[in-house]
Amino acid sequence: MYEKLDTDASIRKWNAGELPVAMVHPASAGHGLNLQGGGSAMVWFGLTWSLELYQQTVARLWRQGQTSGTVVIQHIITRGTVDEQIMGALRSKDTSQAALIEAVKVNLNR
Repeated sequence: MYEKLDTDASIRKWNAGELPVAMVHPASAGHGLNLQGGGSAMVWFGLTWSLELYQQTVARLWRQGQTSGTVVIQHIITRGTVDEQIMGALRSKDTSQAALIEAVKVNLNR
């Protein structure tokens, strides 16, 4: 059984452990939802070009209050598709962002 997490009732059911599978869209689940009380696995079957939206959606599960010791993030990506290009772009953006943050930290500590 699965349910789309788009109402307060469905989110309550998810966080109560009553839903083994939930479907969310990153544009609606990326901000303001606390989903860490429910499951501990996320499967992406379509990606967003936005690193910020991707990270925020993952953070709905992987955050303080998560009761599982492990959070699993999986991606369904077919070779040669746009999702493969998007995943590469997300990784590149993440690497660039991490380097920028590290450079700022170094400069602040001088």
